[in-house]
Order: sequence, then structure tokens, then C-alpha cells
Amino acid sequence: MSNTKKIALMSTLVLLLAVTAVFNFVLAGTRTTSANAGTAQSVNFFTSHRSERNSTRSEEFVQLDEIISAYAADTQEYAEAVAEKQKMVAIMEDELALETMIRSLGFSDAVVVIGADSDNVNIFINSSELNAETALKIYSIFEDEKEIREGNIVIMPIYAES
Repeated sequence: MSNTKKIALMSTLVLLLAVTAVFNFVLAGTRTTSANAGTAQSVNFFTSHRSERNSTRSEEFVQLDEIISAYAADTQEYAEAVAEKQKMVAIMEDELALETMIRSLGFSDAVVVIGADSDNVNIFINSSELNAETALKIYSIFEDEKEIREGNIVIMPIYAES
């Protein structure tokens, strides 16, 4: 092999090594940035979830109000819309009360989502971990207040810095 070929081959290898180092640096910076974005997202999880929930429910209330105003009081559609609206208000009141009770256990924040068409309840607590004692306290609140069985309750810890 001639010296020219050796120099060209070595130059190509050095160039590939430099390109690899640049890609490694750029991709490592991208991962750090996306990890920081994930932290910011978890910090705002509870606030953003409540905001989205309120927005969705406001839209549902507007639709129900339109149905209520469009039909006469003695029609089935009117009765169903009024019943659905009352059901949504009851769920909202229960969620708020249960969130307050969970925060009284020492959590800085909590979100409770009660299923509209089922007995399922999802609970998001601001905690880095969940131990058996805490889970039992939360289950007790739901069994006492809502008479919901343990199997229908899902507790998910989501750590969000306060």
C-alpha cells in the first residue's frame, strides 16, 4: 500500500472519528434538553391536568346547556341532558372533596378522576413513591366516602417539585 493511500485512509478515519464526536455531543445535549422538558412537564402535571379537565367539562356543560335550551322541559332529551349535567356536577364535587382529603394526608398535591360511566377512580398523588401504609389510608378514604372497592381504585405517584 502506498503512502498516499495510507494518508487518505487515516484522514478518512480521523474525519469519521470527529463526526462521531460531534454527533455524540449534539445528541447528548438533545437528551439533556428533553430530560429537562420532562421535568418541567411533571412539575406542571397537576395544574395542567386540572386546566384540561375544567376546559373539557366547560365544553360539555355548554353542549348540555344547548340541548336543555333546545328542547321542551317535558321531552326525554331535556331530561337526559339535565340528568347528565347533575351527574357531572356531583362528580366534580366528589373529586374536589376527595382531593382535599388526600392533601390532608400530607401530599402537596393530588388529582382524583372519577369515571362517569363506571366505578373506576384514578388518583394521582405528588409523591416520589407509594408505600403500603399510605395506599391503605387513601383506600380507606374512598371506601368510607364513596363506597368504592379497592379493585376499582388506581393510585399513581407522580413526583412534581413544588
